[in-house]
This record gives sequence, structure tokens and C-alpha cells, in this order.
Amino acid sequence: MEPSELRRAVEVGRATASELGLEVDDVVVIHDSDRVALRLVPCDVLARVAPLGHLADSEFEVEVARRLVDVDAPVAGPDPRVAPRVHVRDAFATSLWTYYEPAESVIAPADYADVLVRHHAALRQVDLDAPHVTDRVARALREVNDRGRSPELSDRDREYLGGTLSALGAAISAEGAGDQLLHGEPHPGPLLNTRRGPLFVDLATCCRGPVEFDLAHAPEEVAEHYAGADPGLIDRCRALNWAMFSAWRWRRDDQMPDREHWRVEGLHRVRAALERCGPGWVR
Repeated sequence: MEPSELRRAVEVGRATASELGLEVDDVVVIHDSDRVALRLVPCDVLARVAPLGHLADSEFEVEVARRLVDVDAPVAGPDPRVAPRVHVRDAFATSLWTYYEPAESVIAPADYADVLVRHHAALRQVDLDAPHVTDRVARALREVNDRGRSPELSDRDREYLGGTLSALGAAISAEGAGDQLLHGEPHPGPLLNTRRGPLFVDLATCCRGPVEFDLAHAPEEVAEHYAGADPGLIDRCRALNWAMFSAWRWRRDDQMPDREHWRVEGLHRVRAALERCGPGWVR
């Protein structure tokens, strides 16, 4: 966030928690991007504060978390001292979560796979209306195909990226017999190593698709410990993930730091991932 917006978000997080009876003497910024994560002390709450444009995502995230906590999923849940809901104040949406003390150890690939297996098992117990992976692909394609949305993308790269998204999206959709609810983006960032064990956060990315789509976000060694996963499908999902990542970087209003580097690097990663998929996928 811009510094002035961040200051407002911090104050909104503080005020929201205080009005709900939680003691807040200090606020520590844990993460700052399009929305911020704040540790409120001494009440030890994690406040997630986002502009109102993210209200629907924030509400969806709280609902996903509430249902997963009920089935003992390995997720960070809403703070039990307040109702699990999103609070709107001063053009921001705030949700309040349990704060977990971090552990100093590194999550080993086998442990990463284990928590993902347990998370997938919990997700199979939840009845939730969530978008399919291919809905994400469709959104990425709209960015690529609309010159007004991605004016700096060259014609050659536009054709390459659009063709890759279409082909991979269709291939993964055709393999949909094993689709289930997924985390959506379980890369190392949303997997907290806590004293209670590894816990997933950032649940607003929940979607439907093959478990290989989630595995494609994790470090490559993790798949070796996930029984029954299709290595070829993981490769195709990894290429699709990089294609979508690249599409977002070419958006006119993308705010990712070092965007110019990732515009070039993203396309390079797409080509490298497609080569791993085999000769039929090299474009």
C-alpha cells in the first residue's frame, strides 16, 4: 500500500479490534501488499485489512476458514473471541484471526506433503461454492486478449501467452474427473510454520480442480511425498500457473514490485515449464 493508505489501514485495524473489546496498545505490520496483515498486541490478534474492493474476497476467506476449522483442517482460523465476519470501516474491510507464534525450523518436503494431504482431506468434507481453476484461466485470458488491459504486451507474446493459456486450460478441464476443493495457491508463503505445526492461510484462493494444481505451487520435492499424484499433470499445472502469473504482470495496473523483471522472467518460466511437459507442448 501507499504510505498514507497503510497508515489508514493500521488505524482501521486498531480501531476495529478495540471496538470489539480487544486490548490494542501497539500494531506491528507483518505483511504489506494490496492488503496488510497486522499483529495487534497485547491481545495477540492478526488483523487482515484490505480496501473495500477486496470485500468479497475477504468475506469468502472468512467463510472458508470457518468451515475448515469445523472439520479440524490445518488452517489458521478466525479469532474465537469475536464473531467470524468481516468488519467494514473507513473504506476498508477487516477480518480478525488467531495469531500463531512462528517456529524456527524449516518445513521439510515430507511434512509439507503431509499437511497438504490433510488439508485436501478436510476440503473434501466441505460443501462450498467455489470457482474452478479454469475460471482463473478465463480471467487471465481476458487480460491477455484485451489490448486496453495489457497495452505493453507485444503481439508475438500476446499470441504465445493466449495460446498457452487456452491449450493448458482446456487440457486440465478435460481431466476433471478427480476435481475437488483446493487451497488454490499453497506455495510456501501461505504455509505458516507455527509451534502448533504447519498451518495454511490466504484461503481466499480456494477453488476447484485437481490436487496436482495445488502441488504445482509447492516446491518440486513435495510431490515425491504425495501418494497418487500424476507427475505429468503437475508439470502441466506448473506451466499453467506461470502462464497466469505472466498474464497478471502485463496488466496495465499491476503493482507487483520489480514488475519489469517479472514480465520478462515470467515468459521465460512459461517456456521452461512447457519444455518439461514434452514435445507436444513446446510452442
